[in-house]
Amino acid sequence: MKINQLSDNPGAAKARKRIGRGIGSGTGKTSGHGHKGQKARSGVAIKGFEGGQMPLHRRLPKRGFNNIFAKSYKVVNLGRLQSAIDAGRLDAKKPVDAAALREAGVVKTARDGIRLLAKGELKAKIDITVAGASKAAVEAVEKAGGSVTVVQKAPVAAAEAAEAAPASE
Repeated sequence: MKINQLSDNPGAAKARKRIGRGIGSGTGKTSGHGHKGQKARSGVAIKGFEGGQMPLHRRLPKRGFNNIFAKSYKVVNLGRLQSAIDAGRLDAKKPVDAAALREAGVVKTARDGIRLLAKGELKAKIDITVAGASKAAVEAVEKAGGSVTVVQKAPVAAAEAAEAAPASE
């Protein structure tokens, strides 16, 4: 057998439809697109249209609520801090904050702040400043001889109310 004698099984490879090749082909002139209108033009897909059937996004009920003012905190566990200290990327003798954690590669971005959680074990004595911390995490850091400072930004509504109060008196 030679290479030029090899071929697919009959019917295995179907020839593609050649569109716009004359009236005798059955797909000439408008090339199967009908006459005029948006759908006759190229690059059209009407998003979510299901041929007149009620589209899925309209069949499903609306649920829930999305709070646009919700804070998005980056979570850092004690075990991750300890591994960064062990690897020499984080200096336990210096104060630890979001910038130090970013430099050490513990987090990529701080988002709305760092939240400290108690998963893992911390042996090193560290002074850490975070936007939030669980009770167990604070206890674990203090047990190791360190301290946790929780910095909370004043809510906007409370700050505006504080500014408006003296003006009204």
